[in-house]
Amino acid sequence: MADFGPLDRLQGWAMTAVITALAAITRFLNLRSPTDAGTPIFDEKHYAPQAFQMLGNHGVEDNPGYGLVVHPPMGKFLMAIGEGIFGYNGLGWRFGGAVCGVVIVVLVARIVRRITRSTLIGGIAGLLIIADGVSFVTARTALLDVFLVVFVVAAFGALIVDRDQMRERMHVALLEGRIDETRWGPRLGVRWWRFGAGVLLGLAFATKWSGLYFILFFTLLTLAFDVAARRHYRVPRPWVGTLRRDFGPTVYAMGLIPVGVYLASYGPWFASETGVYRHEEGRTIGLDGVMPDALRSLWHYMYSVYTFHSQLTNAAGNHHPWESKPWTWPMSLRPVLYAIDQQDVAGCGAQSCVKAVMLVGTPAMWFIAVPVLAWSLWRAVVKRDWRYGVVLVGYFAGYLPWFADIDRQMYFFYAAPMAPFMVMAIALILGDVLYAPRQNAERRMLGLLAVCFYVALVITNFAWLYPILTGLPISQSTWHMQIWLPSWR
Repeated sequence: MADFGPLDRLQGWAMTAVITALAAITRFLNLRSPTDAGTPIFDEKHYAPQAFQMLGNHGVEDNPGYGLVVHPPMGKFLMAIGEGIFGYNGLGWRFGGAVCGVVIVVLVARIVRRITRSTLIGGIAGLLIIADGVSFVTARTALLDVFLVVFVVAAFGALIVDRDQMRERMHVALLEGRIDETRWGPRLGVRWWRFGAGVLLGLAFATKWSGLYFILFFTLLTLAFDVAARRHYRVPRPWVGTLRRDFGPTVYAMGLIPVGVYLASYGPWFASETGVYRHEEGRTIGLDGVMPDALRSLWHYMYSVYTFHSQLTNAAGNHHPWESKPWTWPMSLRPVLYAIDQQDVAGCGAQSCVKAVMLVGTPAMWFIAVPVLAWSLWRAVVKRDWRYGVVLVGYFAGYLPWFADIDRQMYFFYAAPMAPFMVMAIALILGDVLYAPRQNAERRMLGLLAVCFYVALVITNFAWLYPILTGLPISQSTWHMQIWLPSWR
């Protein structure tokens, strides 16, 4: 059956408009607060000043003593836009992240709608990620992770659209009798959505180096899509066809394009005279080399960044009270306390209140991560359900690579890219509950009630945690009730 995407466009855009409005309200409400006496909180203290420096220095960070210049510039470029509009204040340095937070919600809703062919399930996914504590706090703090997440999720969505578009082209080739013209199948033409995915992954890489993991995983994903499409349409040699027709363009779109975008993000640095390590040739590196001097200086710069990260290990004595290891991330067992004030805080009716911001996953979703992942793996491997498979690719791309260097100092906010894919997996399961085959009217009603109850539980759980996600004043007793696990302390 020809099936290349949802057809209820009017309902789809109506759902998107409602989800966008809810996301904007939650992400932008009281965005200026909290601050540390008017200054950034937690690691905002690194990135907000660096972004502001770019405004007056033609997009360049030129003083390594001013902050830790250990990440590529793209996220700080986007942060600087808000600071240029609203000034150096909480709204300014968080504005760009909040916009990206809204976009992430829209992308998740649209992607789930496309892979399930259900506007209802897409809307449920949108509600769930609105109420996800990790996605919420990440969008409201001036760290780089929200920019990484938006580019990764957008690239994932572009590859899903590319999959549908390529199957549609294969279907046309089938109707025209061109499937078996050669043993490896027809040419599929220019694939702009995959090209766009390459650009977006380049932007992710130009935000944080962990974007490289998604380039590798998503390249394998799009090649798997190509093999599956050629097999589905009975191409005589689907594997050879993918290797001959698709491998080269994939390497170009998913390999060369991201590298080009990454280098382009350093355009202001190349054009500057005062950028960090801009003219190292003849100083710390020799004058003679195969590459141009500017690229050699950039390579030296990148090596210094790598050296910094490689030495940030527990064995070297680098410890932080809120660090965590990857095995604690799926269930949000060790969150991160971004800010807390318990001294002479007014506003809750008590003598002294607590104002805190904690990056923690909404327990109604994160505490069930293990059964959700187990069910998704069973559906993907045993039942060959491609929808669960692609979501797991995105989830594990943000998770598994961190086990390669377990001694490194790590934090739960590294798990931010996992959150949208976990929400997608939960939405797929809720869709299976709603649309299970061979249901009678009674079971269908029970399924609908179960889904409604679960979504209501997630929203209620999010509302309960809202004060410690936003820094609202609460009493000491309420603060202690918010701390559900000893590892949250």
